Amino acid sequence: MQKAQHMIRLNKEQMLCDMQVNMSNALARSAHALSLSEKRIVAACIAKTDQLPSLEDIKERGAWLVRLSAADYAATFDVDLDTAYDQLQAASKNLFRRYITATRDTKKGPEVYQCVWVGGVRYHKGEGWIELDWWHEIVPHLFNLRGEFTQYKLRQATALRSMYSWRLFELFQSWRGKGVYHPSLDDFCKAMEVPECYRKNFKSIRTRVIEPAVRELVEKNNMLITWKTLNEGRKVVGLDFTFQPMDILEEEPIESIRPMIAEDQAYRDKLEANGQQRIDASLDPVA
Repeated sequence: MQKAQHMIRLNKEQMLCDMQVNMSNALARSAHALSLSEKRIVAACIAKTDQLPSLEDIKERGAWLVRLSAADYAATFDVDLDTAYDQLQAASKNLFRRYITATRDTKKGPEVYQCVWVGGVRYHKGEGWIELDWWHEIVPHLFNLRGEFTQYKLRQATALRSMYSWRLFELFQSWRGKGVYHPSLDDFCKAMEVPECYRKNFKSIRTRVIEPAVRELVEKNNMLITWKTLNEGRKVVGLDFTFQPMDILEEEPIESIRPMIAEDQAYRDKLEANGQQRIDASLDPVA
């Protein structure tokens, strides 16, 4: 197989942790099936795409290949270099088998859609880097997003030590404009990938998922978060979160992202034919 000749490289004048993680709300609200180290690698590679100016450049530069070095990973997530090598190597073996899952209710039952994150993974132990080829159906959910989408600086998640915390943070960011998130309990469990054994007793969801995640976001991200259950009789059927980030002024406005041009739109439309429409179709539209 011929290797792509171009990849997205880090601008040495900008720290990786200061780059933006951008994704569609549809992707943010899907189940991601990633371990913490895999989530870090995926998020870091998404952040590196923040430097790419247009989809036209993606087409010209050799698709959407992104390289992450062990040194950048170690510095960004405050781990030693040996750990960074180990986690990049493990991800190179596992990421190809990780699926994004979106579920949509229909009259005849739930419709489940799955697609992979990457179409290929390369790992070079001697040089200490991993390369991800984004799967074509994911591309419209990462590049030159329009309207409302999920956005945060990578440094807002680098200190998190729980996937539940990170996923709850992303779900909050996807509803950032409203400051509230009120999913059904079933939708919450699907997005957060709560194990079936926890779902049998809401106390397990509360003590093992919600409370630790909220506590970590309050302590490490300085967020103001309140939540309550929505009940039908004694049964918990939904959740009602109200949240307010404390560092809004430190974040770059969405308007700072380069506007889409006509050439971008034509290429994006081609990608969306197999990408965004399929994932978005499995999720409720944003109100």
